[in-house]
Formats: sequence, structure tokens, C-alpha cells
Amino acid sequence: MPGYVTTRGAWGVVGAFSLVGAVTQLVWLTYAPITDEAAGHYEVSTSAIGWLANIFPLWYVLLAVPVGVALDRWLRGTVLVGALVLAAGCLVRLGDGYGWAFAGQTLTAIAQPLVVTAITPVAARYLPEAERPKAIALATASTFAGMIAAFVLATTVDLGPLLGIEAVVALLAAGLLAVAFRAEPAAVEAPRPATALADFRAAWGSPVVRRMCLLVPVPFGTFTALTTWAEPLLSPAGVTADQTGLMLMANVVAGVVACAVLPVWAAAHGRRRVTLLVGVVVAVLACVALAVRPSFPVGMVGLLAVGALLLPSLPIVLELSERAAPLVAGSAAGLVWLAGQSGALVVTGVTGLWLDAPAAAFLLLAAITAVALPLVPRREVLDGEPTGPGHQVVNPV
Repeated sequence: MPGYVTTRGAWGVVGAFSLVGAVTQLVWLTYAPITDEAAGHYEVSTSAIGWLANIFPLWYVLLAVPVGVALDRWLRGTVLVGALVLAAGCLVRLGDGYGWAFAGQTLTAIAQPLVVTAITPVAARYLPEAERPKAIALATASTFAGMIAAFVLATTVDLGPLLGIEAVVALLAAGLLAVAFRAEPAAVEAPRPATALADFRAAWGSPVVRRMCLLVPVPFGTFTALTTWAEPLLSPAGVTADQTGLMLMANVVAGVVACAVLPVWAAAHGRRRVTLLVGVVVAVLACVALAVRPSFPVGMVGLLAVGALLLPSLPIVLELSERAAPLVAGSAAGLVWLAGQSGALVVTGVTGLWLDAPAAAFLLLAAITAVALPLVPRREVLDGEPTGPGHQVVNPV
């Protein structure tokens, strides 16, 4: 059967899509580094500002599966709607008052799953199989790069101009994506499930996808819990807020570099399993070290290692789900993202109950993370030839 033909605009699509993905994270974390300043600006409590970020995972949990099905049916239309709603939300935030900020953040929170869930479908529809790990790694790394941009801009630009800059960037990114999407997916027509429910069943019918849904909540939850609670858990040990900020920045920078490189290397050399295992083990050791000797040096080394070795688990898991169910890559990705976001909510919530006992919180996080070790599939599953129903790809116009 004929395979993929890489079009000249395929990597242009991946690049434009990755830019929009970065903007989703930039907008998500707009207020997180400047919570007190934003609370004063809008004359509300810090908890009210916290909800401007907390609504994102809640909307993701609600929309992940239906968005995944929509991506399998109408890839370009769904992603482009997400980019436009994202830009619209940024424009709404320019209004004066907390109500405008919350309404704008709600729109951008709704847009996020329409974009980020499409990482694997975009790779599957526009690139040949050998190039998909690189595209998935690039698009995933771009989301973490958006987080870095959020921290840098928030600490160097006042809130009013910051919102304007983000609105302009979101509009430009949406425009670039619309132009890039003029390129047709270079896919071979193939039979597909007849209904949206059949899409979901086909994705869930893959044993690899189900295993990924069991695995991903742990690393996703561990990363989110560490980045959310690092400051209150380490402050009793004398770690300052500025030092915590440096640790988190190092964590995300290492994650950006590693996500762009390590999954590609693992796919090329059949090292997906060992990469996943090393990432989980390192995260467990980092949490134990922080429980035993909480300090700035230990936190810097631990979070740097977590960023470099645990964060690449996400693009690897996404690539594996696409390989296992390429005909319904969107539905598979939706299931994986749903599992990951749910894990983030649960693990972060449970860890937050132990903020008054930092050592116990870190040990609990280590124990939760260790649960992922037996969930990593065998090497022949992760690094062998793709198996499962329908190893063909359709043109999802």
C-alpha cells in the first residue's frame, strides 16, 4: 500500500501549530508568577487570581475526549477554532476588571484542549511515520517553552502591556496557522470508524492506549505537584521564593531541551522503555532527597533532573498512543490527556493536604511516583513494530 508523501508545507504546519501550542501555555500561566500584583490590580483575593489558572485543567478534563473525537473527524477546523478562540480570549482579557479577566481566561481554557490534544494527530496526518517522533517532541517542547516565556514576561513587563503583548502574539499565531493549514494533509485515504462513538471505542480498544492512560497520570501528577507546591514545601527549610523560582525555571528549561531531543533519540534507538523507567526512578529519588535534606542545592539538582528525565515521558507516551491507534490518533490523545490532567488534579490535591509536613509530602509523592514503575510496558510493546487495528491514516478534512 502506498505510504505518506511529505509535503513542502508539512513542517510549516508543525511549526505554526507549535507556536499556537506555546501561546496556550503562555496565556495559562499569565497571572501565576505575579499573583499578588494581579490581585492588587483587580482588587480581588489571591485565591481569585489562582482560579485564573486552575480553570484550565478543569476544562481539559471536561473536553479532552470529545475534542479528541472532533480532531479525528475535522482536524484542521478543530485546531483552527481553538487558535481563534484562544486569540479571542486574549482580547477579552484586555477589558477593565476581574470579570473580563475571568471571562477571557475561560475562553482560553476552552481553547487549550482543542490545540494541545492535536499534537499527535497533526504529526500523524502531515508526516511519515519515521518523522512523527520528531514532530511530537518539537510540539511538546514548545508547550514548555511557552511556560518559560510566561515567567520571563511576567517578571519584566507590567500587567497591562503584558496582556496586550499576549493578545498580539495569539492573533499572529492564529494567522500563521490559518496560512499553514492551506497545505493538505499528505495522507492516504483509509477506512475509518463510522461514528464518533466508534472512534472512541477503537482508541480504547488498543491495549497500548489503555496502558498509557494508566501510566501517564503518575509522571504528569508528580511534575504538576512539584511545580505547584515547591515553594510552600521548601520554605520551612529556608529556601526563598526567588530560589524556588530559579529551580522551577531550571526544571522547565531542562524539560524543553530534553523533550526536543530525548524522545527522538529513544525512538531511533529503541530506548523508549529505559527512558521512561529512568525518568520515573529519578523522580522518586529526587522526592526522597527533598524529604531527607530539603535545601536549595538539593532542590536545584532534583528539579533539574526531573525536568530533563521525567518530562520527556509525555511526548514518548503521546507518540506511543499514536503508533498504537493511528486512525484515531485524536481520540487516543484525548484519552491520554484526560488521564494526565486527572492525575495532575488528584496528585496535586493529595500532596497539598500535607503542606504542613513537607518531609511526609515529599515521601508521599515519591511513593505515588514509584507506582508508575510496574505500569511501564515491556520493551517489545514500546520499541517493537506498531501493532493493533487499522495501522493506516486517513485524510481528516
